[in-house]
Amino acid sequence: MTTTVHGTPPLQGLRVLDLATLFAGPLAATMLGDFGADVIKIEHPRKPDPSRGHGPAKNGVGLWWKLLGRNKRTITLDLSTPGGRDTLLRLAATADVVVENFRPGTLEKWGLGWPDLSAANDQLVLARVTGFGQYGPYARRPGFGTLAEAMSGFAAITGEPDGPPTLPPFGLADSIAALATAYAVMTALHARTTTGHGQVIDMAIIEPILSVLGPQPLWYDQLGYVQPRTGNRSRNNAPRNTYRTADGAWLAVSTSAQSIAERVMRLVGRPDLITEPWFAEGTTRAQHADVLDEAVGSWIARHTRDEAMAAFEKAEAAIAPIYDIRDVMADPQYQALDTVTEVPDPELGPLRMQNVLFRLSETPGAIRWAGRPHGADTDAVLTELGLTKAEIATLRSEGAL
Repeated sequence: MTTTVHGTPPLQGLRVLDLATLFAGPLAATMLGDFGADVIKIEHPRKPDPSRGHGPAKNGVGLWWKLLGRNKRTITLDLSTPGGRDTLLRLAATADVVVENFRPGTLEKWGLGWPDLSAANDQLVLARVTGFGQYGPYARRPGFGTLAEAMSGFAAITGEPDGPPTLPPFGLADSIAALATAYAVMTALHARTTTGHGQVIDMAIIEPILSVLGPQPLWYDQLGYVQPRTGNRSRNNAPRNTYRTADGAWLAVSTSAQSIAERVMRLVGRPDLITEPWFAEGTTRAQHADVLDEAVGSWIARHTRDEAMAAFEKAEAAIAPIYDIRDVMADPQYQALDTVTEVPDPELGPLRMQNVLFRLSETPGAIRWAGRPHGADTDAVLTELGLTKAEIATLRSEGAL
């Protein structure tokens, strides 16, 4: 478990206002909260964050929110009302970071654009996370991770060669953009120590996923090369595929290193292939993937998963089982790392979810609590801000809370 913090969390003292929804912006704020930032999640009073209703629920409580909302205090605020705007500016004056993902121009329409926010707090960093960025011909279009997965080229290279382009069954582009946003926030905060003031981060979800797809723009620019769909195979090395065992399990084999490729072929009884001229480089091995896949696949098909895994490990060849989430939860390596950890929750009892993203030896992160109910901390946060009970009641009567 990681609910106990040892030492001072590295981001303690940092305040983040999370105005964003679905999913890149909120996940970036979660990552900052995992390492000690005071993250205040601001939701509409009558329209909670949609992630509360995304996916399966237990006892009427959305489970995705328990993950995405962890380590955040939750308040309600209607930013389109005068009272909501004024309260947000008061909060911004105490904050270091604001994360938002409204369509460009929305904050400005409410009188909460960068000139207004920076006037309230010159130290503020504003992270603007949108599908297409703050300018350009697509800037005002609705933007979601699926569109980024399509437009970045990811879907075009994913799937079998004779099949359709394939989208991931989870928020890949959003998650990559969340990592990039958290990195951008820390970069801007470090820059603030030199410049003395904050700045705006323009994060377009279509961009970070393109950055992790490798040198495709460079290949096309210099060679006119367009990467095709190759299924589980690679144009850079072989054998590289998934193979079925005698007991119906699936294993993944990688031979990115030449020495590993040679070990695999010796193990499966085809050392003769190592002497072929084309075997000396990954790209030329990939041109003979059929014969290599037949050699590896037929050997694995004669062995159970445990037998194949043991033989590959003994030969120091790279192999891994294809897991579903049941296997992940039971795996001893994940257990040793506490990758999926237990978190107490007053609504649902003990929950198991992904742990913080990385381990620090001196100032580790921690999951202090799972996602809290809608608006649970409104009165506490606004009282800290200096609002009286009467002022809070007035805001609530006006519909601002």
